[in-house]
Amino acid sequence: MTSQAKDIEGEVTSPPRWRIIGPGLVVAATGIGAGDLIATLVAGSRYGYALLWAAVAGVIIKIALVEGAGRFTLATGLTIFQGWRRLGIWTTIYFGPYIVLWGFVYGAAAMSSTALPLNALVPGVPIWLFAVVSGLLGAVIVWFGRYKMFEYVIAFFVGLMFITVVGAAIVTTPNLGDIIGGLVPRIPDGALVYTLGIAGGVGGTITLAAYGYWLREKKWTTPRFMKVMRIDNAMAYVMSGIFVVAMLIVGAELLYSAQITLADGDAGLVTLAEVLGDRYGTFMTYFFLIGFFASSFSSILGVWNGVSLMFADFLGEVVGLPDDDPRRRIGGTYYRGYILWLTLPPMLLLLLGRPISLIIAYGVLGALFMPFLAITLLFLLNSKVVPKEWRNGWVLNTVLGAVAVIFVVLGVNELIRAVS
Repeated sequence: MTSQAKDIEGEVTSPPRWRIIGPGLVVAATGIGAGDLIATLVAGSRYGYALLWAAVAGVIIKIALVEGAGRFTLATGLTIFQGWRRLGIWTTIYFGPYIVLWGFVYGAAAMSSTALPLNALVPGVPIWLFAVVSGLLGAVIVWFGRYKMFEYVIAFFVGLMFITVVGAAIVTTPNLGDIIGGLVPRIPDGALVYTLGIAGGVGGTITLAAYGYWLREKKWTTPRFMKVMRIDNAMAYVMSGIFVVAMLIVGAELLYSAQITLADGDAGLVTLAEVLGDRYGTFMTYFFLIGFFASSFSSILGVWNGVSLMFADFLGEVVGLPDDDPRRRIGGTYYRGYILWLTLPPMLLLLLGRPISLIIAYGVLGALFMPFLAITLLFLLNSKVVPKEWRNGWVLNTVLGAVAVIFVVLGVNELIRAVS
């Protein structure tokens, strides 16, 4: 870009430039956690390359959702929660309990996930100790660090993920013909819900809505950043798509052909590290476990920062603070209060186990968030609060409408699983 542009005050400024390290990389790295890696790994182990197209479709879905959240913020100057408030009080009634309960349970899950590969690397240390240290370390980094430093830390862990996860896929010597065949849409018998889960469930939930807050911290705050935001978002999710495809390749080549069954949950990635070690040498075990840790810890950092920003904005809006009140921003009182909420109370779950009623409530609210995001974006991006040139056209409305339907189906399925 070489032409000049005018900022919101009308002054001539240099055009914004896109760099590979940006808010898109942060949201993508945060969204791709251990749970997403295991989901695509299991897909490959059960169905080979049959669901590769669904993983690619999932990348497109996330690009559409995050672009919508970013476009709303840049076009209006409002945060996503301020937009939700314009849809009625019901959004506040839903989002308030959700972000509190979600943070409590997610904090324990994220710390446990990060502790698993560390425990496998150093077996003599208890998992709970690694979990506590991971949570505290993540809290310290986002508590004192500024956004620019936070981006570089995330980039470091993304680099580790890329080297280890993609490296694991390469050593399995994938069949190019089978990969191309997997891009043809088809649904194996009895795999409809699983297919929707791969397409819609990989790559983040509430963290997708945090994108607009990271744009603000990056100081991308006006419509002149629209093009650079779209490039940033698309490139970041292409990278996350590479991670997802790499894990599906590992599942297809290493597990599907040998009919190897993984352990349940995140522990399946520890099992995979052992399988890689048996097949390619002990080095591959440690190599992959480092990538597993990078994936989990980058999610801790992203959530501790991004969702804390969302909470600070939510609470500041509810109590009527001005937009520029420091309590609503990174490093503010509300931001740091939510970091503590993510870190300290969940440690009780690490020591005492997770009460079944809390898990059911979390499952119910979690199943409803992605439909909530897709449907509210559909309304907001067609509303008068968005300048006409930045509203949805029929193509974007069709895509977001289809995404909303997918997430409603997934949400109903998760509700049934939660209560049963």
